[in-house]
Amino acid sequence: MNHNHKPVSGLPARESFVSGWQDRLQLLDSLISTQEEAKKLAEAGAPEGTTVRAEEQTGGRGRMGRKWHSPKGKGIWMSIVLRPDLPLSLTPQLTLLAGVAVCTAIREMTGVPAGIKWPNDLLAGGRKICGILVESCLREGGLHYAIAGIGISANLAPEDYPDYLHGVGTSLLIEGGGIPVDRDQLTRAVLTELEYLYRLYVEQGFRPVKERWESMSVTLGRQISFNTPQGRCEGRAVGLDDSGGLLLQDEAGNIISILSGEIEMI
Repeated sequence: MNHNHKPVSGLPARESFVSGWQDRLQLLDSLISTQEEAKKLAEAGAPEGTTVRAEEQTGGRGRMGRKWHSPKGKGIWMSIVLRPDLPLSLTPQLTLLAGVAVCTAIREMTGVPAGIKWPNDLLAGGRKICGILVESCLREGGLHYAIAGIGISANLAPEDYPDYLHGVGTSLLIEGGGIPVDRDQLTRAVLTELEYLYRLYVEQGFRPVKERWESMSVTLGRQISFNTPQGRCEGRAVGLDDSGGLLLQDEAGNIISILSGEIEMI
């Protein structure tokens, strides 16, 4: 991978880019988890861009083992096989990359003004509209492959949410004024955006992703609190560092970089 950020791209213009990953999409009816199915395919040698999408997940999960609400026919629940030549320390960048790709596709396809909350949530109207989970498989001390799981709450109505998600989750249908989303069309848009940005990343490094992410973030400029082994800390989110960590400025003016964990916007 080229990490010196040369401003040279062998890619066609974004408008004329045709995604090959759309041809590697498998649409299934019901799965426990698209992540687990994609892992099986990756272990069997499936090529990069292989995508599993399910109409429903019976055991979908988000970060930190949380259950992911994936009702049948209501959302886009999918996982994509990635095989980047990447040091382990930089794998968090893949989460940020996926967030930018999905946010771009949602904005262009639906007009819903989605924004990215670090590191892996998309929000609309202050509520969660999409979650992203990138899991890495290591082999011989290096990255063997990664699975990018994307869950977009597309056509859920308020009554489709369990009580514990009321006030927390929302959907493109709700935020878009009741207009249903064409899930197949949005899936294609996400895969095209993801493949284009991924190839740009492989060629040019993190800078193109970082710039796009910062322009779409709902985290930057906000006061943030987060937990550390030393206790709870607060600071103002001011940007991303070159590895994808969130930069916070504390009350004393010190800059802290958070590489992982849960943040709360105050």
